[in-house]
Amino acid sequence: MAGQQRVYKARIRSTQSLKKMFRAQELIAASRIGRARDRVSRAVPYSRAITRAVSAVATHTDVRHRYLVERTDTRRVAVLLVASDRGMAGAYSASVIRETERLVEKLQAEGKEVELYVAGRRAVSYYTFRRRQLAGVWTGQSDAPQVETADEIAATLLDAFKRPGAEGVGELHIVFTQFVNMVTQRPRVIRMLPLEIVDGVEGTSAHTAFPLYEFEPDPATVLDDLLPRYVRSRIYACLLQAAASELAARQRAMHTATDNAEDLIRTYTRLANQARQGEITQEISEIVSGADALAS
Repeated sequence: MAGQQRVYKARIRSTQSLKKMFRAQELIAASRIGRARDRVSRAVPYSRAITRAVSAVATHTDVRHRYLVERTDTRRVAVLLVASDRGMAGAYSASVIRETERLVEKLQAEGKEVELYVAGRRAVSYYTFRRRQLAGVWTGQSDAPQVETADEIAATLLDAFKRPGAEGVGELHIVFTQFVNMVTQRPRVIRMLPLEIVDGVEGTSAHTAFPLYEFEPDPATVLDDLLPRYVRSRIYACLLQAAASELAARQRAMHTATDNAEDLIRTYTRLANQARQGEITQEISEIVSGADALAS
């Protein structure tokens, strides 16, 4: 009985230590989630403005830009996966990795060769363990992405897209987690290049009157300048969405872990009390039995 009591007390102490760690991680995530949501909100106006600009040029001109047309000279496809650098976020990384695997299987079934670009140590560890070759890796800023990192990722992917012939990639897909609210974070797949239906144009009827646009110096030059900026802004927006989703998932997971630790502590405390009561009962029984033996 005494041995059981010591075991339960040791478990209580270890669970209390874990509870403190879980609570600290929850508070850290809660303190950062507000700033992450503000960054997402501040990035929306610029993203919307540049999307409308690209929409205007692509819709009201007949320019065949290399970012707007399908490539037939290569079967290679680039996929950018945005995951987390650290764990303790529930199924956040697992969900986005699973979505990436489904996309890779779909692309391979179409006869395309996939090049993986990964942001986040959890995804890097996942593919390194499985000995999957990665074309590009970025780590260390999953919960607080910087503009410089987004520019570096965009430059790498655009360079791969611009390479001629079979050395280049014909499509660019991004897999990230969209922040809906504090409870819901949804894995999403978007095709960045070549551009599909441009945001802001859908839903117009056949009788809609469009404004008359003039582009200086010419539509091709405007697209040459706008489209790389558009890609960089979209990648940065995806990184911000993923960061807010990661922090929200971590806060929720750590809150659940703290509650579970409290339940374990209560359970171990009850078992330790039962073991203590059993030990006291056994000692009393031994004393009574000894007294009866001496009296007889």
